[in-house]
Amino acid sequence: MNYPVVIHKDVGSDYGVTVPDLPGCFSAGGTLDEALKMAQEAAELHLEGMLEDGEPIPAPSAIESLKDDPKYADGIWALITVDLSKISGRSRRVNITLPERVLALVDEAARRSGETRSGYLARLALEAAGRHE
Repeated sequence: MNYPVVIHKDVGSDYGVTVPDLPGCFSAGGTLDEALKMAQEAAELHLEGMLEDGEPIPAPSAIESLKDDPKYADGIWALITVDLSKISGRSRRVNITLPERVLALVDEAARRSGETRSGYLARLALEAAGRHE
């Protein structure tokens, strides 16, 4: 899943990063690259806590729907990728059979959403099971 983040930098401070779709999830870093890496880690930990608490995982918003919010004025927008299959508990390899056409469609959809095949299928399974909003 690709979550939008907004980055702020005040004079004399590190880069601060907020994940609008995950209230209370924020991070910082001395460089833009470090700030984005730290934001990804913060989002993964935040989502892992939500899963452990049985809370629904919010779908990522489009940047377009967030960019005009005054809370994020003067921020720089970026995306971080979170692979839910890595945080949804212990992973277990399974063998499934799908028609090639279906597998190609899954792979294309996963690529478009910035996810791995496993992450994409895990997210869809969680959504279908009612664990996502």
